Amino acid sequence: MNESLSATAARIVPQVLPICGEHQIGEARRAAAAMLHALGFQGPAVNYAVTAVSELAANLVFHARCQQVMTLRPLRVGSCTAFEIVAEDGGPGIDSLVDAMRDGFSTNGGLGAGLPGVRRLMDEFEIRSKPGVGTTVVARKWLR
Repeated sequence: MNESLSATAARIVPQVLPICGEHQIGEARRAAAAMLHALGFQGPAVNYAVTAVSELAANLVFHARCQQVMTLRPLRVGSCTAFEIVAEDGGPGIDSLVDAMRDGFSTNGGLGAGLPGVRRLMDEFEIRSKPGVGTTVVARKWLR
């Protein structure tokens, strides 16, 4: 990575976005696209990460009941840069992560492609959930 891109990445501030309504899904997408471009991401990588943000934000709106927040931030490890999404809620949690990560499984009549799709679109994916407590999803896309 060139030095100017590295310096730019160091100046980008994390954004914490409340996600309580559908209009905030679009706001999260726009914030993600701006951050990704500022970090030097281009082409399909931007589209993949913005789609992941959209899917996770939609999950917060349609499944969580309270304390929904999405954090978008640059991540630096040595000379490598990543875009990180953290979606957290204090909602009902997920009864079965195995089912939730299976293509086609849905609890709200959707396509059941959201979480498995995010896992495929991003380079790293982690999900933690406890019924009655909430869910946290962390996903990263590394700048190549």
